[in-house]
Amino acid sequence: MTFSGKNVLITGAVKGIGREIAIKLSTEGLKVWINYRSNPSAADELQALIEQSGGKAAVIGFDTANEEAFANSVKTIIEGDGELSYLVNNAGITNDKLALRMKREDFTSVIDINLTGVFIGCREALKVMSKQRFGSVVNIASVVGETGNVGQVNYSASKGGVIAMTKSFAQEAASRNVRFNSITPGFIATDMTDKLSDEIKTSFVEKIPLKRFGTPKDVANAVAFLLSDSASYITGETLKVNGGIYM
Repeated sequence: MTFSGKNVLITGAVKGIGREIAIKLSTEGLKVWINYRSNPSAADELQALIEQSGGKAAVIGFDTANEEAFANSVKTIIEGDGELSYLVNNAGITNDKLALRMKREDFTSVIDINLTGVFIGCREALKVMSKQRFGSVVNIASVVGETGNVGQVNYSASKGGVIAMTKSFAQEAASRNVRFNSITPGFIATDMTDKLSDEIKTSFVEKIPLKRFGTPKDVANAVAFLLSDSASYITGETLKVNGGIYM
């Protein structure tokens, strides 16, 4: 894959899928800006790992739901690198409960990070990328944003919103040569799924046509493709990385 741009900001980059995306993009020659909200030591460790492997990385801490902090961080990147070529909106949270037990704050806390934070990032990136007449954004949504899921009314709503919002940004940005796409991961092997019992894992795998959980690398490879010049004629797309569980 080839990349016309030089750098990328990845939100929620210190663990799981975000960490793997950062490592993958660093091997493709991009300078990776590693965002974290509350774990600076993990961000520093990832930066060191990337640099020891010959890549370029920088750490930038902010809460993606904080509009001022997100905007100022984009300015910091521009001041340091002179550009922002790529953005991966990966930061997200869960707060699972059955709808009848879900309080308003349980709903809005997830929306604030998973949807409003992504909106802020897309908007701030578009401001910069429109002037450059170049850029690409990938938003990490979820298969449950397409299918819904018991106990995840808030999470499903946030991720479904990301899918729809990405298409709208893509339409507004296309004339400026800025692309917006989303990815909907299915069941991915992360710290969260490691906590599940073997019985539950088996029941999930039985529902997946490819008969395995995905890996963070599966998602990272898809992100790299959509950001790259290889996908230069793809925008407004939702790429399913789910082993066929939802087609």
